[in-house]
Amino acid sequence: MAKTTKKAPAKKTSARKPAKKRAAKKAAKQVSGYGAGSVDVVMSVDAVAREAAKISDGAPKSEALAAMVGGEPYVSIEGLKAGYGRMEILHDFDLHVGRGQSLCLIGPNGAGKSTVLHSIFGFTNIFGGKINVGGKDVTALRPNDKLKTAGIAYILQDNSVFPDMTVEENLWMGGYLKDRPDEAKEQAEKVFAKYDRLAARRRQPAKVLSGGERRLLEISRALVMNPEVLLVDEPSIGLEPRFIDMVFEILDDLQHGEGKTIIMVEQNAKKGLEFADLGYVLVSGELAKAGPGKELLADPDVGRLFLGG
Repeated sequence: MAKTTKKAPAKKTSARKPAKKRAAKKAAKQVSGYGAGSVDVVMSVDAVAREAAKISDGAPKSEALAAMVGGEPYVSIEGLKAGYGRMEILHDFDLHVGRGQSLCLIGPNGAGKSTVLHSIFGFTNIFGGKINVGGKDVTALRPNDKLKTAGIAYILQDNSVFPDMTVEENLWMGGYLKDRPDEAKEQAEKVFAKYDRLAARRRQPAKVLSGGERRLLEISRALVMNPEVLLVDEPSIGLEPRFIDMVFEILDDLQHGEGKTIIMVEQNAKKGLEFADLGYVLVSGELAKAGPGKELLADPDVGRLFLGG
């Protein structure tokens, strides 16, 4: 029987392969962006950082920042150098905000916004500078002491409720530093009297709450220690628009109704600047621009880089 020779299968080639690669690269560039608008027009994060750096030449100095407060600053940061491990993130950073005022920090990803909050609360290494609250130097205080004795509370951006504990038990946990457990329960009752949403669910596990209700619980838990200063990290993150409005209404009441001083980081720059008395733009760990929130909203550079306009 004659032998038959099998032909090796032909290698698959495709003239379209380079075109596909080019299309994929183009798509990747289009979807990586910062801000609002269609994915083919937004700027990349790196491009925003480069453009933002160009507007930092006229950054106001500490004296000018203090003058924006319109009175005696309640929270002051001067010449702060801070970071994590040996890495310095903030470089000679200054900040001033008055008692009962609100300040919003905006800027590109990695600009050091959350590091400012972390530094105030004691989560970073301080390499230089000082932080004063109510005329007291709190730079070297531990987080527990800042909460208990300096009246500073930090509201995390992550979902930080205890899901299997009841709403009531979550609030009690906010007073873990109080000298008497009854004090935490008394403060919890004040929260329930203020917020019907939480009162209606006080004995239900926190995991059944909506996103907006969880955020309300996180804010309320911080109030159990009756702080003077609220550090709020990304209050709108992960929330539906109707809950975002609710959260900002609560913060507005805490500022104007109870006189709390609020320093926040908000990726939704428009919402944050609409809310805040003062706004700071950070770039690469330094202050690039500052002013009243409404003025920054009308600033063409801020609008182009952070407001999608």
